[in-house]
Amino acid sequence: MHGEGFFFQAFVYLAAAVISVPVAKRLGLGSVLGYLIAGFIIGPFGLKLIGSEGQDVMHFAEFGVVMMLFLIGLELQPSLLWRLRSPILGMGGLQVGLTTAAITCIGALLGLSLQASLAVGMTLALSSTAIVLQTLNEKSLMKTDAGQSAFSVLLFQDIAVIPMLAIMPLLAVKVTETVHEAGQAHASTTWVEGLPGWGQALAVIGVIAAIIICGLFLVRHFFRYVAQTRLRELFTAAALLVVIGIALLMSKVGLSPALGTFLAGVVLANSEYRHELEGDIEPFKGLLLGLFFIAVGASIDFAMITAKPGLIAMIVGGLIVLKLAILLIVGKIFKMGQDQNILFAFSLAQGGEFAFVLFSFAVQNHVITSAVANPLIGAVALSMALTPLILIVNDKIIQPRFGTKEQGQREADSIDEENPVIIAGFGSFGSIVGRLLRANGVGITVLEHDSDKVELLRKLGLKVFYGDASRHDLLHAAGAEKAKVLVLALDNDEKILNMVQMVKKHFPNLTILARASGRTEAYKLLDEGVNHVYRTSLDTSLRVGIDALRSLGFRSYQAHRATKTFRHHDEDSISALQHVRHDRKTYISNARQRIEDLEQLLLTELLDSEEHLDAGWDTASMIKEFGGKKQDKKSDKTDNS
Repeated sequence: MHGEGFFFQAFVYLAAAVISVPVAKRLGLGSVLGYLIAGFIIGPFGLKLIGSEGQDVMHFAEFGVVMMLFLIGLELQPSLLWRLRSPILGMGGLQVGLTTAAITCIGALLGLSLQASLAVGMTLALSSTAIVLQTLNEKSLMKTDAGQSAFSVLLFQDIAVIPMLAIMPLLAVKVTETVHEAGQAHASTTWVEGLPGWGQALAVIGVIAAIIICGLFLVRHFFRYVAQTRLRELFTAAALLVVIGIALLMSKVGLSPALGTFLAGVVLANSEYRHELEGDIEPFKGLLLGLFFIAVGASIDFAMITAKPGLIAMIVGGLIVLKLAILLIVGKIFKMGQDQNILFAFSLAQGGEFAFVLFSFAVQNHVITSAVANPLIGAVALSMALTPLILIVNDKIIQPRFGTKEQGQREADSIDEENPVIIAGFGSFGSIVGRLLRANGVGITVLEHDSDKVELLRKLGLKVFYGDASRHDLLHAAGAEKAKVLVLALDNDEKILNMVQMVKKHFPNLTILARASGRTEAYKLLDEGVNHVYRTSLDTSLRVGIDALRSLGFRSYQAHRATKTFRHHDEDSISALQHVRHDRKTYISNARQRIEDLEQLLLTELLDSEEHLDAGWDTASMIKEFGGKKQDKKSDKTDNS
């Protein structure tokens, strides 16, 4: 019966995820909010499919957090920590310090003891690593300044949990609890139970030090011994043995198993077997995170929230507003642009999953009472559930009105030159194009709308004008009437499409060379009459293909000829499939046939023993170019006659 109950719960979790997440994604809410909604629906305060008290929910949540933090720790290489040392220690330390101090003062003003206020302040200073990283990754924002800064702060917070858990026993005070609660506290015995506060702190520090030392000197030899068996499943089992063993050890000294696995991941990050461990565990990462998000949604005690709506709303609202204000201050101190600073603040304004661990640890050590902890736990869970919605509000309302305020107030630079080429956007794509043209003596006018990037490029000695290239008047000032070529190298595909429509209308003399992130975006540009469309990944992928073929023993001319054939065939297929792409059945059929034709063509060329005279030349482009010139000459002769 117990087994049947487990399988039923697993079925309910998976069914809720499979149904809710696609619906949430289709509505533009993101997968995280889908998981949270699924958890609420099936939880003890929804359909009651997974337990009336929700105890089973937190078991799943603990398992999800355990594996999540193991993977985070596994990616925590010393080189990464050193490279991000300034934002980690600076931004992370300042955010945690200011938030802890502010909430501690508020708690003291509300009548809590100094120890309880400090415990609450440290706990609420943390944000949700799982939700923030998942949401930013989904929105492709991890590479932005805000994404990197958020990652650095979260990294500091994860590390800061260790001293917080060590400090917590030192804050212990005598409180009056009910007999039932006292019995619960005694139910879970640890090795450090009965020791004074300083003794517990020393025991915690000693265990952490032992884990680190053993990891540095023993774990590598242990995994080398296991790897000699050449059994992948045994290697995975050994990794889980280390993880679970460390988690149990941490539990025995009164710490969270999740924190133990985080340390295990950090220890294994220095091992040469790190990549193999990541490969074995990576397939489970998304599912386990999903289970954690479902558990968070199911753990929200809506009965308590409805019983005390004013108190919970005040805690949630106050927490988000306070953290927003502090994060904005931190971003300003570190000179983040206004758009990025707002995104940075909104992404980290919630409570974190470690609050469940820290609050329960604080209650267990008599730092705070259950009456204080329970509303705070509910408020933290609710703030985490609101995070995807908060980021949607930021995208749709805050950023359009306030995010561009700094750029809107700053006047576009006056452009004092005219060149044959105008480049809109000078990121990783546009800068390479621009540098190549300049190196060949071609004059370029560069327009960039990111003021921070403009300042950085100017410090590097590059002449860049600040302004939004999608504005008709700015293009006019840049000499678009006399220019010959416009390179659209922006990172925003929708903005590129809008610019194409504007340029076609006002500056038909310009030859447009447009960047596209993929086939879908390329089709849209072709629909607008843009004949020169460049997918960002195509050339790099073909270069990798050439090197791979040469590494396998292919002659250089064979690799280049095969790549040239592939490029022309792929570009022809874009044009051929453009008009049938909306008919899914026809599109798939035609695309499949073209893939088979290409493979057959390449095999035929490979088996052909005759070395083509055009092996190193792009003859198709030459025919087009010279054929066009001959046609122009004929037209000129006709006109002259």
